[in-house]
Amino acid sequence: MSLCTRTLALFFLMAQPFWEQRPPEQWTLDEIAQMRSNSPWAQPIGQVAPVTAFLATAAPIEQAEEELRLRLKKNPHPLPEPDPDYTDYLRDHRGDALVLGVAYPPMDTFGKPGEDKLMEQQTAMVVGHKEYRILGYFPPTPSDPVLRLVFPRAVKATDKNVQFRLYLPGLSFPERDAGFAVKDLMYQGKLAM
Repeated sequence: MSLCTRTLALFFLMAQPFWEQRPPEQWTLDEIAQMRSNSPWAQPIGQVAPVTAFLATAAPIEQAEEELRLRLKKNPHPLPEPDPDYTDYLRDHRGDALVLGVAYPPMDTFGKPGEDKLMEQQTAMVVGHKEYRILGYFPPTPSDPVLRLVFPRAVKATDKNVQFRLYLPGLSFPERDAGFAVKDLMYQGKLAM
């Protein structure tokens, strides 16, 4: 291998993000936190009382969460396990559904009565000129404070963007938007959503 080829290979390796350079078990805790909060698959949404929206079914998010669970297993405050109903649903529908998770602050209730209906009516995923309503949702619980919104797996690698218009019960300023550039959602050569 020539010096020029080695230099190019080194430059290419250094230009890649950490999730493409190393497997999850080699990610640092800071890198795992970044993956879960501010990465191509996760972002803060809302100017007032921001929350994090993330593509819960994206492989790098799932791998980051699993790695964090393993590392915190003996910690007095381990990462909560997802709701068993959610994991059962995901096992049966992974191929035809994608899930947007929204990390909620601790709450006594999931919004006021009727807000769940507003969420069902107003929440949508927009891909190109097509709009998709939620197929269902798993509300946050005290043990798993994540709202999980289920959408049809309709995004293709050739799409430019995917937008989520959200109504989040129980939050001040419940109307929020999250947008993801599809080209940035590639992981190990595949679209990861």
